Amino acid sequence: MKAQGSPGGSAGHRPGHRPGGGGGSTMFRLGRLLRLLTLMKLPCCLLEFLLSEAAQGQEMYAPHSIRLEGDITLGGLFPVHAKGPPGVPCGDIKKENGIHRLEAMLYALDQINSDPDLLPNVTLGARILDTCSRDTYALEQSLTFVQALIQKDTSDVRCTNGEPPVFVKPEKVVGVIGASGSSVSIMVANILRLFQIPQISYASTAPELSDDRRYDFFSRVVPPDSFQAQAMVDIVKALGWNYVSTLASEGNYGEKGVESFMQISREAGGLCIAQSLKIPQDRKDKTIDFDKIIKQLLETPNARAIVIFANDEDIKQILAAAKRADQVGHFLWVGSDTWGSKVSPLLQQEDVAEGAITILPKRATIEGFDAYFTSRTLENNRRNVWFAEYWEENFNCKLTISGSKKEDTDRKCTGQERIGKDSHYEQEGKVQFVIDAVYAMAHALHHMNKDLCADYPGVCPEMEHAGGKKLLKYIRSVNFNGSAGTPVMFNKNGDAPGRYDIFQYHTTNTSTPGYRLIGQWTDDLQLNLYIQTTTLTISMNLSASVALGMLYMPKVYIIIFHPELNVQKRKRSFKAVVTAATMSSRLSHKPSDRPNGEAKTELCENVDPNNCIPPVRKSVQKSVTWYTLPPTV
Repeated sequence: MKAQGSPGGSAGHRPGHRPGGGGGSTMFRLGRLLRLLTLMKLPCCLLEFLLSEAAQGQEMYAPHSIRLEGDITLGGLFPVHAKGPPGVPCGDIKKENGIHRLEAMLYALDQINSDPDLLPNVTLGARILDTCSRDTYALEQSLTFVQALIQKDTSDVRCTNGEPPVFVKPEKVVGVIGASGSSVSIMVANILRLFQIPQISYASTAPELSDDRRYDFFSRVVPPDSFQAQAMVDIVKALGWNYVSTLASEGNYGEKGVESFMQISREAGGLCIAQSLKIPQDRKDKTIDFDKIIKQLLETPNARAIVIFANDEDIKQILAAAKRADQVGHFLWVGSDTWGSKVSPLLQQEDVAEGAITILPKRATIEGFDAYFTSRTLENNRRNVWFAEYWEENFNCKLTISGSKKEDTDRKCTGQERIGKDSHYEQEGKVQFVIDAVYAMAHALHHMNKDLCADYPGVCPEMEHAGGKKLLKYIRSVNFNGSAGTPVMFNKNGDAPGRYDIFQYHTTNTSTPGYRLIGQWTDDLQLNLYIQTTTLTISMNLSASVALGMLYMPKVYIIIFHPELNVQKRKRSFKAVVTAATMSSRLSHKPSDRPNGEAKTELCENVDPNNCIPPVRKSVQKSVTWYTLPPTV
């Protein structure tokens, strides 16, 4: 029977305290400490004790961390806090992206450690660190993971009796779960590969990380943005748009995502980029910068479709700027997975986001995690050193502890508050992928243990000294059904397969405003869109026979009432499979711009015609051509 991970854990962080400083040449602190203690001529036993305390603790490199004892230790990297203001590494706590994801790792470890069939006689421990959503800070924190592998020169260190000191080595981290942001994963991957420590990310999607020569120890359970960019190109082309602008947050995710979109669209042909704009990160006046971006986008008024790879805050600001410019209904947004199905970036500007199409890696809500997380309290979750701070933020109250940072309320926490009852709770979208990442590491260790320790209960010496390169081979070979029932596997570059859900945001003409699942993308595109005219709205979620009839109705209408339009359209190969008609009327031009009710797309005005092919009507089932049903029907 396996032992559970210690619920208490050790923590060098008092509840409610927000991590601060930590800059400087961390790499050299151990050497400096050794020399300082030697110069002080401390007794050998005391020297051993002090170094042992430093090596054990999260204090040498990571003063704020979660530590769970186990036979094998996994590292974890999570954006528990946002970036701090200039000069301060960490800002406010991130309730969903930080705490939900971190707790998902703890939940997965509990599940694995209580499973008699997965890693029997082996308990997984953890060392979990806060990246503060900053790559440089995360790099410094990650030095914790390589402590045990750093060869320390202690030749000039001697006890007072002339004997060499005895050092207690820190725990060995065999693999790391994380990080979240691509820029953080890239920074951390560069140091982990030097020490051959495998890394599995649950959220980093930058195409750059697919380079197996530079990031050979990096894997991920989410697909790279190159797959996402292909899906977005397919969506744009399926809607008949051929003249779009792109918008990216400055940084690896946004810029590389747009770069992939533009490259794939060039290769596919038939799609022109009117403008490609970047949202700067270091800006003095947010409002002015975003107003300028909207003004620039309006310089090409026919390019109403905006493909956007941006973070939450930038999405929120760009929608607000569009609203200030009185452009509600003008722009047609196609958002990447950072937009996904999030509500927070749309607050107070839902009307600007109306009809937006967004994409998200296919996922599911993990009911077991909901039950686990909503049962967490201050009493039963002491192992999470940031949970008290989360509690204050989540319930907008102040705990009677020293170090509390909650200064905007006088309301006292009772400790009897309950998540989901006394506060809103909705599972964060990457929880599934965190769980899958931990299980991928566990399955790899399980198979490695079976091969190397066949007749040995627990971790045998051969496995202990096997090294990260061998573990990486097992990671790349895993193939199991993940927490959502979908296969978890990796290709030769360490990437997960591309599986996406496609959403459309609706607030008008619906009794349930919000995101509606309209399609999916695996190797090709399947959409369930909506026909909407002034008098008719039809959902295409119908039976096969009715849907087939609806497919051909527009063609029959044309043949009977407008035979002059019944001409063969030029055919072309297209990857997308469209299973319904056009989007809502706001995704087309105004009726006055559509002669004979035909759904007409923008032409490439003010663009070199040699580089921009006029729109080709998408054909389905050979020669079926889509038209918007006229209002008289």
